[in-house]
Amino acid sequence: MYHYIIVKICDLRFAICEIPREQNNKGEIFRGLRKAKGNAQNCSLTHISYHNNDDKKLSCSLQVVSFAMVSLPTWFRYIAHKLEYSATISWKNYQRGQITDRELGDAVWKNLFQGKLTYLHWNKGEEMAPSIGAQGGTLLVRKIPAADPRRVFVGDVVVLKDPEKADNYLVRRLAAIEGYEMLSTDEKDEPFVLEQDECWVLADNESLKPKEANDSRKFGPVSMTDIVGRVIYCLRTAVDHGPVQNSHSSMRKDTPVLQVELDVDEMAKNHKA
Repeated sequence: MYHYIIVKICDLRFAICEIPREQNNKGEIFRGLRKAKGNAQNCSLTHISYHNNDDKKLSCSLQVVSFAMVSLPTWFRYIAHKLEYSATISWKNYQRGQITDRELGDAVWKNLFQGKLTYLHWNKGEEMAPSIGAQGGTLLVRKIPAADPRRVFVGDVVVLKDPEKADNYLVRRLAAIEGYEMLSTDEKDEPFVLEQDECWVLADNESLKPKEANDSRKFGPVSMTDIVGRVIYCLRTAVDHGPVQNSHSSMRKDTPVLQVELDVDEMAKNHKA
């Protein structure tokens, strides 16, 4: 008879290694965990549980062991992103007069070691279906401290301030940025070019009319500074979730952030559906 290590990866459970029952001691458990860790090198683990072969958790102090399987290069890339975010947000606060030049360096280090690069956002409505279900979805959003063409790209699903409701936020796909020439299907509309710091956002649901979609076809261009984040993961239900399809450049940039900060269990707890 065996005990075995269960690894939970995005709500899927896998038996990674087995431990003979007669070897039920802390040393064997830790060796089993190390083996499980080695067998899941390419996985981002949410948690590990120690089970017996009747699929019942054993009552021991090592019942749940939490760790994140992230490679060293990924950690370096993640820290680099945090440093860039920290420097950008600290510099913005300095320019606004919220901190002094003496406090600038301390603010950079404080922002680097505190908080996350992501937050959870609840979105409901059929405008972004099928990317985000009409019944709503809990979104993992990467913070964008200063949106510009170097940080957000055409094809990204972004969170932006609603141009018509100051206390509301919209989730739309970035369709065009400054310099793009916009042509209308209506011959009466004159073509125009998006000016500096302007962008055009659209809903994904092509079956909706412009007024129903509530996007740039209704309210026109919006300022890039209204973009506050990029959606990198969507949880529609406990069994229906996954990364959001953004531009290739953004998905490459967001990979280390997703591997380090994604917590599907936490998203499920905050899900409102």
